Amino acid sequence: MQIIRTAKAMAAWSAAHHREGVTIGLVPTMGALHAGHRALIQAARLSCDAVVVSLFVNPAQFGPHEDFARYPRKPKADAALCAKEGVDVLFAPPVGEIYPDGFQTTVSVPKLARRWEGEFRPGHFEGVATIVTKLCSLVRPQIAFFGQKDFQQSVLVRRLVEDLNLGARVVVCPTVRDDDGLALSSRNQSLTPTQRRAAPVLYAALRAGQAAVRAGIHSASRITRVMRDRIATEPLARVEYLSVCDPRTLEPLGRVTRDVVLLGAIRLGRIRLIDNLLVRREA
Repeated sequence: MQIIRTAKAMAAWSAAHHREGVTIGLVPTMGALHAGHRALIQAARLSCDAVVVSLFVNPAQFGPHEDFARYPRKPKADAALCAKEGVDVLFAPPVGEIYPDGFQTTVSVPKLARRWEGEFRPGHFEGVATIVTKLCSLVRPQIAFFGQKDFQQSVLVRRLVEDLNLGARVVVCPTVRDDDGLALSSRNQSLTPTQRRAAPVLYAALRAGQAAVRAGIHSASRITRVMRDRIATEPLARVEYLSVCDPRTLEPLGRVTRDVVLLGAIRLGRIRLIDNLLVRREA
């Protein structure tokens, strides 16, 4: 496995492999890799000739009061996981390589970013859109792999890649969960044992919402109430949002007459967890 740390070297590697007709798969990450990332890498390995994993804790995705300094960083373990999974290139640039002195260009997808995560994390998706654009420009992947856990991000990235003709097909892989339903996330490592025991309540709430839809409840407000009531059984959890949305536009729905996505975010102390569930509307 080759480790590349500069934009120039990454672009040169990509250009050489494009000349050879190699299909490149990109798995963008912020490190602290876990089984969810491993599933993305394995999907890329099956579909592509060469796999590039980016490892970059992107400061532009964090607000002034968020956890950038505390975000887990395990570069040696990450490199070992990537090597074991047959990754061809680990692109691990320092911040100054991505955002050099004088950098001022940003990318935004305003309609898809205004609600949910965008409301609670102002500027987050501008940071996501900017780094994804830079990575696609440097790596030039034919396929880019993202996880469904970050559902709003995946919808936004699809729009971004299409709007800017970035030349990649976006593949969204299913959320990987622990046995108790908690969606895998690098931030889970920061949960205390008590918080970890409480954390599955978010997925339980989404499952309760799913059951309400499948039971024939059409009112989005009733479905949301079912989810809130489930969260309320866990005193450590504080709801940021729970919503019933159109899975393509992310707009909130008043009534469920078609497939929907249930979105949720909670806080357990200073740790923030997000999750989602796609629900097929049964005839």
